[in-house]
Amino acid sequence: MTTVSTDTTDLYPSRVDAEPSIAPRLDPVVHPSVEEAAPGPLDHDALRAFDRDGFLFLPDVFSADEMAACRDELDRLRHDERVRRAPQTIVEPASDEVRSIFEVHLGSEILSRLIRDRRIVERARQILGSDVYIHQSRVNLKPGLRGKEFYWHSDFETWHVEDGMPAMRALSCSVALTENNEFNGPLMVVPGSHRRYVACVGETPERHYEQSLKRQEYGVPDPESLATLVEEGGITAPKGGPGSIVIFDCNAMHGSGVNLSPHPRSNVFAVYNSVENTLIEPFSGQEPRPLHIASRDFTPVEPVDAEA
Repeated sequence: MTTVSTDTTDLYPSRVDAEPSIAPRLDPVVHPSVEEAAPGPLDHDALRAFDRDGFLFLPDVFSADEMAACRDELDRLRHDERVRRAPQTIVEPASDEVRSIFEVHLGSEILSRLIRDRRIVERARQILGSDVYIHQSRVNLKPGLRGKEFYWHSDFETWHVEDGMPAMRALSCSVALTENNEFNGPLMVVPGSHRRYVACVGETPERHYEQSLKRQEYGVPDPESLATLVEEGGITAPKGGPGSIVIFDCNAMHGSGVNLSPHPRSNVFAVYNSVENTLIEPFSGQEPRPLHIASRDFTPVEPVDAEA
């Protein structure tokens, strides 16, 4: 059952003060706690690692055949002119290369099955302690030698300020469609950073998403705060072949560099939010971002099994 959030208290103000700040997290990471988490596919050690580090890397969750089918579907989407012209598609600021395609769980049956797959959804449910709905889905593409960076950020800071997500009770899952290695701009995470909240500076521009999805300049950490988090936790880059997944907390500081290899790096991202943490009005006071970026369909995901 979906519970619509009604509490409008801003527990995580950002972009309102003249100076940045770092505050402690106020919400659990594993709900209601590691010790009280419901049984599921993750054992106690995995839950404790997620609680400590803010992410989990799991290799070989999906088969080579499953990932090949997803890559074929991605090729179809990025060469479809209707998809390229759709508002869900983001291109690189200096070229016409496709950077991201949003709302793929509604625009592709193959990718919809992947995002609703029980092997992901049950892990999300276990960590978040409730049913979940899809807050956002997308594919990120980094073509060889041309794929650009995604700058350091906490997803929650943006989802809170610009979408109205009340609390830190959401997570992302990145599914590798291609190999992710040190040469092609893999996801980088600051372990432990999910337990600190970096309040950013700068008033959010109107329709900020039109630029931020190409190159984010507001809602990113200042150099001193980022350095503090890295000094405390370091930087790690989970790497693996097609079919591996990285599950990471909504407040984990993360980013990725440019792809300097000649090979593409393509990942599917799905964001699962607790049905007990549904969106309210954005804390920026502005209009909500479009639904393909921040869904307000809070229908719980019904997990699907792998096709035989």
